[in-house]
Amino acid sequence: MENKLYLILEDGTTMQGHGFGATGEAMGELVFTTSMVGYMETITDPSYAGQIVVQTFPSIGNYGVMTSDVESETPALNAYIVREWCQEPSNFRCEGVLDTFLKDKGVVGLYGIDTRALTRLLRERGSMNAMITANPTVTEERLAVIRGYKEDKLVAKVAPREKTVSTSETANKRVVLWNFGAQASTTKTLVKYGCEVVSMPWTATAEEILAENPAGVLVSDGPGDPAELTAAIAELTKVMAAGLPMLGIGLGHQLMALAQGGQTVKMPFGHRGGNQPVVFTESGHVYITSQNHGYTVVGDSLPAGAKINFVNANDGTCEGIEYAGGKQFSVQFAPDAFGSSIDTTFVYECFLALL
Repeated sequence: MENKLYLILEDGTTMQGHGFGATGEAMGELVFTTSMVGYMETITDPSYAGQIVVQTFPSIGNYGVMTSDVESETPALNAYIVREWCQEPSNFRCEGVLDTFLKDKGVVGLYGIDTRALTRLLRERGSMNAMITANPTVTEERLAVIRGYKEDKLVAKVAPREKTVSTSETANKRVVLWNFGAQASTTKTLVKYGCEVVSMPWTATAEEILAENPAGVLVSDGPGDPAELTAAIAELTKVMAAGLPMLGIGLGHQLMALAQGGQTVKMPFGHRGGNQPVVFTESGHVYITSQNHGYTVVGDSLPAGAKINFVNANDGTCEGIEYAGGKQFSVQFAPDAFGSSIDTTFVYECFLALL
């Protein structure tokens, strides 16, 4: 028997669907991703912490579950919404079905929702809080609870707390990955390029980072409002002053801007998906990128000497910055983009060339 569930938005909009995955209620910030492939990477991306994710591509689950594609062992998202849930996957790499995976990980799923209409609503009104529940009753008291929902300290929820080292027999460069909730693919990419990767917790001090004697530092992606991480920003300012080659990705891009006196703001509905167009300002070339963020750097707030070299082709927001004559730089998108475009892997190559 199908399990009826309802999606209630903070503005009172209610949609009926059916449950799969874990049972129970869920609440979070409702956001959408436009990725056409890579749902395993989406579900396990730590940057979705505290959010209910709407998948705009209609058929999800069609190639099953591949554990080698996950970006973290435990999904951080609060719930997952799709138009069509494929219950009979077919792929030579398939190791299981999505329903079982979500059950095992405790993630509430909702299918049968008109995700196109829901996405249009979010694009018009911006991201909103929402609840998935078996009780469709809408009252002012209930809406007040949904509107008041807020999760902070999201980085602390998903980022590792201990130092770890990943390497290979061919490693010849030592890189610190300052880990604010990095995707597993970031470490895999650095190791593939011949790096010994020292993953340091987000609470690390500048002294601890520099004591590793790295050839360079990569400031990782992660969830939430970057401006909340005041202690980390202060330490990052010291590391940048040391003059090492540095690369910031996603949240790391925002943190580097804040460490240099810039500002960040929350976007109406963010950029999420594997098909986000970005313009390289020096050449005019457009690259297709993978992104997942709800905050952006205010370009006009950057200090003298900082150079914006990537902008979003849709809304003109800042997507990349150079500091210190190009020795330290950052991008808002994911240059490794496992499960998506590989147009921008040259970003890693530029970073490694500086080491």
